[in-house]
Amino acid sequence: MADITITLPDGNQRVYPAGVTCAAVAEDISKSLAKKAISCTINGEHRDLSRVIEADADVAIHTMQDEAQALELIRHDCAHIMARAVQELWPDVKVTIGPVIDNGFYYDFDRQEPFSSEDLTEIEKKMREIINKRDPVTTEIWDRDRAIKFYEANKEPYKVELVGMIPEGQDIRMYWHGHWQDLCRGPHLAHTGQVPADSFKLMSVAGAYWRGDSNNQMLQRIYGVAFKNKEDLRAYLHMLEEAEKRDHRKLGKSMDLFHLQEEAPGMVFWHPNGWAVYRVLEDYMRRRLTDADYKEIKTPQVVDRKLWEASGHWDKYRENMFITEIDEEHANEKRVNALKPMNCPCHVQIYNQGLKSYRDLPLRLAEFGSCHRYESSGSMHGLMRVRGFTQDDAHIFCTEDQIETETGRFIGLLSRIYKDLGFETFEIKLSTRPEVRVGSDEIWDKAEAALTRAIDNLGLPYEVDPGEGAFYGPKLDFKLTDAIGREWQCGTFQADFNLPERLGAEYIGEDGHKHRPVMMHRAILGSFERFLGILIENYSGKFPLWLAPRQVVVASIVSDADNYVLEVVEKLKSFGLRAEADIRNEKINYKVREHSVGKVPVILAIGKKEVEDRTVSLRRLGEKSSDVIGLDETVELLVKEATPPDLR
Repeated sequence: MADITITLPDGNQRVYPAGVTCAAVAEDISKSLAKKAISCTINGEHRDLSRVIEADADVAIHTMQDEAQALELIRHDCAHIMARAVQELWPDVKVTIGPVIDNGFYYDFDRQEPFSSEDLTEIEKKMREIINKRDPVTTEIWDRDRAIKFYEANKEPYKVELVGMIPEGQDIRMYWHGHWQDLCRGPHLAHTGQVPADSFKLMSVAGAYWRGDSNNQMLQRIYGVAFKNKEDLRAYLHMLEEAEKRDHRKLGKSMDLFHLQEEAPGMVFWHPNGWAVYRVLEDYMRRRLTDADYKEIKTPQVVDRKLWEASGHWDKYRENMFITEIDEEHANEKRVNALKPMNCPCHVQIYNQGLKSYRDLPLRLAEFGSCHRYESSGSMHGLMRVRGFTQDDAHIFCTEDQIETETGRFIGLLSRIYKDLGFETFEIKLSTRPEVRVGSDEIWDKAEAALTRAIDNLGLPYEVDPGEGAFYGPKLDFKLTDAIGREWQCGTFQADFNLPERLGAEYIGEDGHKHRPVMMHRAILGSFERFLGILIENYSGKFPLWLAPRQVVVASIVSDADNYVLEVVEKLKSFGLRAEADIRNEKINYKVREHSVGKVPVILAIGKKEVEDRTVSLRRLGEKSSDVIGLDETVELLVKEATPPDLR
């Protein structure tokens, strides 16, 4: 038998007979590693320890200390163990597929009766019994006919269909978790006991069509979460509780910010309070952009399909566009228009008005552009995914030599804005050239190097995602982490070599010849609607004073204080504060509770004593005590606190 060479992560090489398993390699390295080993990676592919190695390969042995691999295995095994538990409890249930997803797993079942919350408790109990049995996990490769006959005999029609879908030449791998069997690519742990019995939980049941086709059978999908230990599970469940409290849809209602209704699906009805926050954010962004030398523009919402065809969006994006047909006077056929789903082609139209010189570049065009995209009803979610939205969109037209400078300027601007809005840190992902792309390798080399240098010069960490750039250029994506640890991808910066070519954008270079500008697509918030949803949840509705829709409520304790209350409100308003009076005939504790539910940051209570001394009793949201302060001092304090960060 021929020998093969195994190269380990540290560069060391070992020689073994062809057909050696990863488990044997781990044993040869050290007995302690063999005991801890859970899986291996062979030439970049995650595999079982039982997987044989037939040729020279790069091999890494994984233990539970390897977070990504450990979680993949735990979650994948949990899906199989859950399916086994379901069939042990209800033998007539048919199984389909059960993949790993973010934070957990799911499995789809064909069962006549709907699963109840009590059923989930029973399934969890059975899963722990299976884990405690420490049943071995084994795998075999079968031929297609044998696998089909096996599943036909066991009356598993979905597995028969899945076997038939596996391409010729691809392994049909059969796994056993004890006596229970499933069709799977793997990898899996060595025995069921390696799954931590106290670090998973079944969360919910939802409907799901077989293979995602509404013409197929409706199945029941059980979702679960799983982690390496009970502490991580507890932290995740706590995060979900916090997320529930912070749900922007609930806060939007209690704070009277916005609503959505079925007569305008995916379109936001902004209430006065919500629109106040929107306008404050928009004004802040406008000032930041003006300071950064952006020129604000406004482009049409309805544009003829001819422009969308020229830009390439009609072919690639047609199904997500809202289309309008108009009978133009004396026209032979209807004119087809579309509500713009993005602003890019319209910005090129403004750039193309008049001849541009290299001296005009970079040209930074910004628009709070109203866009519309058709999203399926099932995908919409409050402000986070809507059909009508406003992008904080801008495009920078520049030369290839200016990409690096513009990238650095943009990241600096983005950093200031995120910090002002409460996000101290963010992550950057650099996506490089895909296999299918436009533009020469020379231009791609130049653009990727420029983006990389700009990040390096700022001393910021970043992750490279090879091959995941847009077909028209490399890009940077910016990911925020909110107050409870959730990540949100908001900002983006993308180089585009394609659209200027398609839409005829040019400039006269220093050499007197015509050149194509590079078009940099960039956004910081992404969309106002989604970002406001993120802000509501990040702050749990408790906005800093400058962003709060209702900044101050002045409440009377006794009716004799009403006139002074109104005087205080007028004075606060004269200094630009969003203040209102509450002189209802209600007890002060009732008023405080009500305005606290509405997340008003500051409540000024006024009784007889405050009227006599021309003071106020200042109470902040979430605090039980209050401070008695002079009126002028209060106004000075609140005006300073309510000043937007860029104006301080």
